[in-house]
Amino acid sequence: MTPTFLDLNRLKADTKTLLADARVSPKAMVALYLGILLVLDLLAYIGSSSTEILSTFLSILTGLVSMVLSGGFAMYCMAVRRGERAEFFTLFDGFSMAGKLILLTLLQSVTIALFSMLFLIPGIVAAYRYRFALYNLYENPEISALQAMRMSHKQTTGYKMQLFRMDMSYLGWFLLAGLPLWAESFWYNSEAMPYLLSGAALPETFAVYSALPDWGWLILTGLWQLAVSIFYMAHMQCVELGYFEAAKASSGVSAVRRDPPFESGI
Repeated sequence: MTPTFLDLNRLKADTKTLLADARVSPKAMVALYLGILLVLDLLAYIGSSSTEILSTFLSILTGLVSMVLSGGFAMYCMAVRRGERAEFFTLFDGFSMAGKLILLTLLQSVTIALFSMLFLIPGIVAAYRYRFALYNLYENPEISALQAMRMSHKQTTGYKMQLFRMDMSYLGWFLLAGLPLWAESFWYNSEAMPYLLSGAALPETFAVYSALPDWGWLILTGLWQLAVSIFYMAHMQCVELGYFEAAKASSGVSAVRRDPPFESGI
């Protein structure tokens, strides 16, 4: 079937209306989501100063919980997109399918990494090819991770460039949210450059971010990203879901219908 070419500006305007009518404020949901992620990052940082085993355990645990929470946030956006009721506890709905969410995320990461080893462009194409895989799993937790990826492969045909254009329309927000990271990089380069230019090794006492301690930079970065993200994160996710809905309709592939697995590879 022929893909539908969506009017991005119209889709953004419609999404803004949907978010305004949401029972739970999207800004509040983003604040809760990113606030929890910040706490998890702080726990991982605190654990890094303890034993190696505990540090590794906390790092893996916080990473896995973050994956599952991202699923819950997407489920909230899916409910808003459909005009359904969604509460704050929706953020934790991903724990009901945590195993599959983690497995699918890992499979996507490995597959994209393998394509990226060929060249940068194949890796980017692969990232867009499996863009809808997690949405398929959210709609029907009974399907397998591989089936969700195969469905996305089929659904994104004709939509990859539209999704890229959508991402680029939010580039300004991405750059603004990452401003503290740019500041960290600038501080590091300005402090380390004299050593690098002279060919001398950095001293053991070299302070990478002497303006603030590590935990201070972590909190500053997290709070800044939260403050910026409340203005665009839910909006962007719901706009992306608009493309997902169009892709399901034009491809005839939908997890809700419990389609059989495709015979083609991922």
